[in-house]
Amino acid sequence: MEYEIIRLDNGIRAVFHRQTSPITHTCLVVNAGSRDEEEGKYGVAHFIEHLLFKQTERRSMQQILNHLEAVGGDLNAYTTKEYTCVHASILKPHLHKALDLFEDIIFHSTFPADEMEKEKGVIVDEMASYRDNPEESIMDDYEDLIFKRSGLGHNILGLEKDLLAFTKADVQQFIHQNYQTNDIVIGITGDYTLKTVEKMLIRYFEPVKENKLVRSRQEASFVNGSEHIELKKPINQVHFMLGAPAYSIHDDRKTDLLLLNNMLGGFGMTSILNLAVREKYGIAYTIESNYTLFTDTGLFTIYLGTDEEKIKRAKKIVFRELDKLKTKEVSESQLQKAKNKFKGQIALAEENRMSMIIAEAKNVMDYDRVITLQEVFEKIDAVSASDLLSISQDVFDDKRLTSLAFIPET
Repeated sequence: MEYEIIRLDNGIRAVFHRQTSPITHTCLVVNAGSRDEEEGKYGVAHFIEHLLFKQTERRSMQQILNHLEAVGGDLNAYTTKEYTCVHASILKPHLHKALDLFEDIIFHSTFPADEMEKEKGVIVDEMASYRDNPEESIMDDYEDLIFKRSGLGHNILGLEKDLLAFTKADVQQFIHQNYQTNDIVIGITGDYTLKTVEKMLIRYFEPVKENKLVRSRQEASFVNGSEHIELKKPINQVHFMLGAPAYSIHDDRKTDLLLLNNMLGGFGMTSILNLAVREKYGIAYTIESNYTLFTDTGLFTIYLGTDEEKIKRAKKIVFRELDKLKTKEVSESQLQKAKNKFKGQIALAEENRMSMIIAEAKNVMDYDRVITLQEVFEKIDAVSASDLLSISQDVFDDKRLTSLAFIPET
């Protein structure tokens, strides 16, 4: 077995993937993100991610930042709709320093008032940066349109009015309600024995007090039927998104849609949409599709940006390609090429060992085990042309598709 799962008495789990390398990659994933925020507190999960690096009971901000950097390490974090992740890369001898720091910032941060106010200003600037980038902001607005009655809908950065009103009590309440020990997974990949890793985990995380509050996430809710909305913006080209709710991480059809997404507009220059829209007609510089999976739902989207006089033709081509997938099975040769391409991309992505260990930690969070590369390949190989036809007819149903367009102001 390539990995081992370690379970501490307080509910914290860890996944250890042994690999021979002088570099160690480690992460701590908390099953808490922006979808867990209450109305009026939007953005608090992301705010906490920033504040974790500011001060703890025994470390100043400077000491936190220097703790790993002083030995050439790298420390960072990010927030998603469902997770908060802190991660670090260090030389092999310094894993204990990273784990010690993770435990300190997650469980002993003090959130000083002056640092909270400074960080609010930083995030306000981050919000402005997003608003200045329509290619990114349309994705946030689109999710808000699709999931507008649930926690999945609002921007991870939150609302400025909420952010500016956050207090230390708001931060502590979110952590108490959502940073549960049975919803924390640590990932480690490096050249160690299992005994060495277990010893470090027990030293730094076994003393953490168990917190297993009963928590239930608000169910995802969607836009009723399909909507097609255009908004005028002070921009130079049209930004267009089309999509529909899709399958969750626990739905067996997710592999089919992941493969279909990769064929249609995934990574690489040979995707169906890139060849049809960009390479054949030179209509759009960027056109892509994405499939985002959540614990109870999913979202399939297509994005393109083009000049206003070209958008009508670009949309026509997109719908034409979707109609093809809905009406006729792909050929066996096309299917096999798509499978080979997708498996190769997945295998190459595992060369990024930080991404690999974060993915394995999330696997443990979601399935209480790691989905191996061989299992992934077997699921991809099992997808048939009739499966893709059925998925296309379901997800690309005109009655489900919703679009959002940013149009240049005249």
